[in-house]
Amino acid sequence: MKQKLSKQNLLLVGFTLFSMFFGAGNLIFPPFLGAQAGVMTWKAMSGFLLSAVGLPVLGVAAVALSGGIGKLAGRVHPAFAFLFTLLIYLSIGPCLAIPRTSSTSFEMTVFPVLEQMGVSLNSTVSGTGFTVQTMAQFGYSVVFFTAAMAVAFRPEKLTDRLGKILCPTLLVLISVIFIGCLVWPMGHYGDPGSVYKSGPAVAGFLEGYQTMDTIAALNFGIIIAINIQAKGVEQEGAIVRETIKAGIIAGILLALIYAALAHIGAPAGAAARGMDNGARILTYVAGNLFGNAGMMILGLIFLIACFNTCVGLLSCCSQYFNSIIPVIGYRVWVFLFALISLIISSAGLNKILAVSVPVLNAIYPIAIVLIVLAFVGPLTKRWPAMYPAAILFTGAVSVVYALEQSKCVIPFLTQATTFLPGYGAGLGWIVPAFAGMAAGIIYSSVMGDQEE
Repeated sequence: MKQKLSKQNLLLVGFTLFSMFFGAGNLIFPPFLGAQAGVMTWKAMSGFLLSAVGLPVLGVAAVALSGGIGKLAGRVHPAFAFLFTLLIYLSIGPCLAIPRTSSTSFEMTVFPVLEQMGVSLNSTVSGTGFTVQTMAQFGYSVVFFTAAMAVAFRPEKLTDRLGKILCPTLLVLISVIFIGCLVWPMGHYGDPGSVYKSGPAVAGFLEGYQTMDTIAALNFGIIIAINIQAKGVEQEGAIVRETIKAGIIAGILLALIYAALAHIGAPAGAAARGMDNGARILTYVAGNLFGNAGMMILGLIFLIACFNTCVGLLSCCSQYFNSIIPVIGYRVWVFLFALISLIISSAGLNKILAVSVPVLNAIYPIAIVLIVLAFVGPLTKRWPAMYPAAILFTGAVSVVYALEQSKCVIPFLTQATTFLPGYGAGLGWIVPAFAGMAAGIIYSSVMGDQEE
């Protein structure tokens, strides 16, 4: 029995994990940071990499060491483990991220082409009641999800399809734009925006925090384990070790690509003021460097990034639901989630976002605290109440914050939590998390429920 992956297979698994992490949002944040931070870009990137790379890599390791997200969350309570895991898979899967992969890639690939062709996108198609844009997006989504579904049907083959083919292609395309910026620089780094003038590392950390890849890290472990087993490694301890190695490789790739994208955006911020998101910055840079060819390259980058993420999420969500409802086969789940995502991406994405984004805002801090607690296992055995107390305190604040962001203010609770350090930036849960850990230690010590 093999106890480790070959170097080539380990790289392939790492590339596969990187491919699943690196979606459209990951493309957009770093160039916007570079444009806003200017000469402070690299100080800002130190904070960005800590939250956008460090936390997801720790998440992969935590899930691997704990034996899965269910076991990790089960240290709080079995009922919590079921509900928390279900919310994670639904909110980051068919209720948010999967539908957005199609709609985002459509906006960056097909939509600009239709505009260039002079197609009247807002005109109504005769006899349907739908606009040309709606019909075009639906047709695109059918093709997109059909292709993603076909790849996701064989989760054990993702290293051969994502790791061997799509990931290297994506890296080459991004490198073309990056090298273009080195050969034909657009100018110097500009002056930093007000947010980055003082405390650029903190501002970068907050920007990286918004990627929410830490939640995805909790999901992808099951698919990575399947692909490692498909390469002949079957011993549980060896799978854990190789999963952590793959997470580190994916983290290194993420850091390198984030740095390249930040450099692409930094001069563009000075050259073209007023751009309010990373997609516009990348469009401006690609168009200036290579004209229409640059726009095609950028469209392919977004298409491949979105497709990889879609396949990864379809696979991990289907594996999870097949494990809790085995009477419905894995491939049936893939089809169902692809169909649901098709409907949402074409008809009701904004309504779903109104529900799923607050749910993500509420569970994201809980996910981070669970990951931190996973690395203090010896302490939690001595003081088992640490887990539920820390999660209770964290969850209370994060739910209040999520409700406030959804314009649902609970007068007394909202006023009480706004005084917490970092609350305005969405980090008000940090102090309560530590307070919960302390309360759990005290409770366990007083009640004498320490584990041997």
